[in-house]
Amino acid sequence: MTRPGRPPEAGNARGVDDLLWSAVGDPTRRRMLDLLLAQDGGTATSLSAQLPVTRQAVAKHLVVLDRAGLVRGVTVGREKQYRVSSAQLARAVAQLAHVGATWDRRLGRIKDLAEAIEEKAREQA
Repeated sequence: MTRPGRPPEAGNARGVDDLLWSAVGDPTRRRMLDLLLAQDGGTATSLSAQLPVTRQAVAKHLVVLDRAGLVRGVTVGREKQYRVSSAQLARAVAQLAHVGATWDRRLGRIKDLAEAIEEKAREQA
């Protein structure tokens, strides 16, 4: 079972992947990651000032990112200061690159097949 604020155990790879893909699949969360990286961290309040969503919405997005292990929050005064977890972000980037390469290979095979069919049709004409 996933504990709040922690990524699922490594033995539960499917759960880790699902959380990670869900977290990076949302454009607002990706923008939040960009902002946190550019500013070396931030709070729900500071992020909401830069996004077209409420502070409460930002806080909910941060919970998702935290559960996926992409950010870590540390309480500073009355707010939590969030920073990106570089190790988990690197893992997400590697997964996305792998998926992209897989699709490139598949599309390349489809293209080769289509070209072969087209060539055969020209030969028969």
